[in-house]
Amino acid sequence: MPAVNIDFEQVTECTLDAADTDGALVAADVVVIPVAIPVTAVADWLALYDPSSGTSPAAADGRVIARAVLDALSRWNTE
Repeated sequence: MPAVNIDFEQVTECTLDAADTDGALVAADVVVIPVAIPVTAVADWLALYDPSSGTSPAAADGRVIARAVLDALSRWNTE
């Protein structure tokens, strides 16, 4: 399983005015969670992902990133 980390020291609440990955504008109060993918793991993560498939990545692979993000959000919410 490729690696993923959260830089918890940089999790922050702010007002975001930016473009999403699909180009949609996002303007909202948000929690920013820096997801850190080691450069050496990028090819492995991309090999697991087919953007044209609605079932990609596999649930177990997507869960790795989702749990890291949700763990950071949970910790941020309790501090």
